[in-house]
Amino acid sequence: MRVTQIVLGLVWFLGVYVLASFCSNVTYDHRALVIDGKRRVLISGSIHYPRSTPQMWPDLIQKSKDGGIDVIETYVFWNLHESVRGQYNFEGRGDLVGFVKAVAAAGLYVHLRIGPYACAEWNYGGFPLWLHFIPGIKFRTDNEPFKAEMKRFTAKIVDLMKQENLYASQGGPIILSQIENEYGDVDSHYGPAAKPYINWAASMATSLDTGVPWVMCQQANAPDPIVCFILLVICAVLCSLCFTRLSYFFLVKRERIVCYVIITRFSLCSQINTCNDFYCDQFTPNSDKKPKMWTENWSGWFLAFGGAVPYRPVEDLAFAVARFFQRGGTFQNYYMYHGGTNFGRTTGGPFISTSYDYDAPIDEYGIIRQPKWGHLKDLHKAIKLCEEALVATDPTISSPGPNLETAVYKTGSVCASFLANTGTSDATVTFTGNSYHLPGWSVSILPDCKNVVLNTAKINSASMISSFATESSKEEVDSLDGSSSGWSWISEPVGISKADAFAKPGLLEQINTTADRSDYLWYSLSLVAEEDAGEQPVLHIESLGHALHAFINGKLAGSKAGNSGNAKVNVDIPITVVVGKNTIDLLSLTVGLQNYGAFYDTVGAGITGPVILKFSKNGSTADLSSLPWTYQVGLQGEDLGLSSGSVGQWNSQSTLPTNQPLTWYKTNFVAPSGSNPVAIDFTGMGKGEAWVNGQSIGRYWPTYVAPNSGCTDSCNYRGAYSANKCLKNCGKPSQTLYHVPRSWLKPDSNTLVLFEESGGDPTKISFATKQIESVCSHVSESHPPPVDTWNSDTDSVRKVGPVLSLECPYPNQVISSIKFASFGTPLGTCGNFNHGHCNSNRALSIVQKACIGSSSCSIGVSINTFGNPCRGVTKSLAVEAACT
Repeated sequence: MRVTQIVLGLVWFLGVYVLASFCSNVTYDHRALVIDGKRRVLISGSIHYPRSTPQMWPDLIQKSKDGGIDVIETYVFWNLHESVRGQYNFEGRGDLVGFVKAVAAAGLYVHLRIGPYACAEWNYGGFPLWLHFIPGIKFRTDNEPFKAEMKRFTAKIVDLMKQENLYASQGGPIILSQIENEYGDVDSHYGPAAKPYINWAASMATSLDTGVPWVMCQQANAPDPIVCFILLVICAVLCSLCFTRLSYFFLVKRERIVCYVIITRFSLCSQINTCNDFYCDQFTPNSDKKPKMWTENWSGWFLAFGGAVPYRPVEDLAFAVARFFQRGGTFQNYYMYHGGTNFGRTTGGPFISTSYDYDAPIDEYGIIRQPKWGHLKDLHKAIKLCEEALVATDPTISSPGPNLETAVYKTGSVCASFLANTGTSDATVTFTGNSYHLPGWSVSILPDCKNVVLNTAKINSASMISSFATESSKEEVDSLDGSSSGWSWISEPVGISKADAFAKPGLLEQINTTADRSDYLWYSLSLVAEEDAGEQPVLHIESLGHALHAFINGKLAGSKAGNSGNAKVNVDIPITVVVGKNTIDLLSLTVGLQNYGAFYDTVGAGITGPVILKFSKNGSTADLSSLPWTYQVGLQGEDLGLSSGSVGQWNSQSTLPTNQPLTWYKTNFVAPSGSNPVAIDFTGMGKGEAWVNGQSIGRYWPTYVAPNSGCTDSCNYRGAYSANKCLKNCGKPSQTLYHVPRSWLKPDSNTLVLFEESGGDPTKISFATKQIESVCSHVSESHPPPVDTWNSDTDSVRKVGPVLSLECPYPNQVISSIKFASFGTPLGTCGNFNHGHCNSNRALSIVQKACIGSSSCSIGVSINTFGNPCRGVTKSLAVEAACT
């Protein structure tokens, strides 16, 4: 008896402590996240704070909210915040607290993916390079040095959030945290140390007491730490005592309270495993106590230098989302909702482009991408109309035919249903006695189990055509350089020019040598030729990548780059040697460090050899690999701070050197007028990095051209999507336009600095502003009415009917002209509409009267409005308009 009372006393103390310390208004059960006691259907979107500017954040967040987003999801980038161990930076684009507060100010929630491994096509996966040099360290495994550093940084971020009261348990917006990232994709490579590591990561994270649930994405064995099971055992013991020992009758109430608190605490100390993929409808969490969550629904795909531009049709994206909610999901996140820009040297890969647009609903420049943004907005509204039914019960799923599936959520008088056609051909399904037409690869949503509010293949939203209007780079009237071209320059020395150069026998791996302080590492060697060989030898170079330039006696002899599929470089360069001393200077460079894969942190770069001179005359070779090489980390101009434009002896008095390697260029310019987004078109340049007013806009590489094959004029949304299914821009440079945030520009007196590696003509670059050329819409008689007009009354739905709507993209604009209007069987897409075999001759005048002079207009799509130009045919209305 005495022992039992002591145990009960300790348990009561534990319960009181838990109740006092871990009150949380965010928990979960098998159906959904539970916020303030209410299950929620949540739509989330990824925006990475350093891929835009603080000045852009409020607009991006508001556009997300307007698009139906409830939660903003972001990674935390360790190497951004702690590039030097123990020295933290949370300023500017790294102002994580400011970003979270901006989300809160808009009334949205936050999912904070601390990681701290991010992947994210970010340099080194988000890890700081100094981590690599800690003695005995091994990344992402059961390794004490790594775990100590990981815990220290994770705790730093959690404490930072707590200090600002940003967790939901403190009244803040953060409702979820994430530890690790996609470890389940690689854990088999780490052998028996993987499971102890992932169990440790789970326990470590939950021990930080955020008061909100933690997730592990792509982690089928995401654990419930042992403390959770201990609490459940205690709870079971208590309940047993309560109901079997009448002598403890008066303790039942207290023990029930403790039991309740422990169960609540359990939902905060276990890990929710989640899905990342193009489709997650078939995903099932590893416990029936956890909700079905999708942390990364890839809205498109990333662009690599040397690759074509990927995009994902919105009909397929909407299909994937609807299927996820049809089959029991309640939390879904778009990766990305706004992709943004890889400023500076933040790109990973290697070879990830500076643009991280990702074909997201909000584009790289912060402009809504239509029809993707608008169609998803309608989808989100349709799903929210079903929320009461979705969170109340599990779906009843049946298959009325091949590739057909119905899902019904019914509780009491509330009913919602989804009708899916997972085939690529159209079909008709009979459901609750009614017949419904389903286009191939589509889902119809019925919030009342009777009326279709939206079909994922039928777009009511308008589309837009955008373009970049070139503007001349206006130099300042009082140009500081005074040159006739407006440009001044400084030549970067070839080879060794810095006092901190050093010599070592053999060829050094680049990342271990530079610690990623610079993209560049010089390998320099002097040779003496005693007599004229009478031939040009070939210099054979093998490198781990990512690119190199070979200089012989100060002159560029050849260059070679790897690619995103194979970063290694093997090249044979014919060279000319002279009698006497010869210098071989090899400039090796990285284009973003590896960010993904098992042991990715050990993937090297640079010229590890062999480096061989081949003589064809007698077939002899000379292996130079083990000779004493002299090394220089980085460029002289980097050390001098030339990127600021305010230091250095800039030359403007002689002819501007063009198409010369290793040249710094500078000009002063007036910012393009207006408020439209700004880009620089680097056509005419080779490869390098650019700075505006000292801020790096990233690496430019307009000479790296995508393959000629793999693209199609249009992409059929029907059928499973993959990263290579829908490509455009084949045979063209992967990226010529580079984003310059408006907040980095002054009305005048701006400075642009370039470092050009391989040779280009800076006078050919130009500034451009993003314009919207046209707004379009194409709606058929078979489309559902706009989601905003939905009413469960069938007669009301029939009365409203489908509607075509147009709206100018910017404030204070009006529709100034109608470029095309056709009611009948119009063909084509926005910007390329054509009349079909039938067309109402009244269409143009009706649309002009309804729309011109207004900022927006809506027109019913029916024969009552336009007449009936062709009987027995489903007709549609297509319109293209211009706004000014």
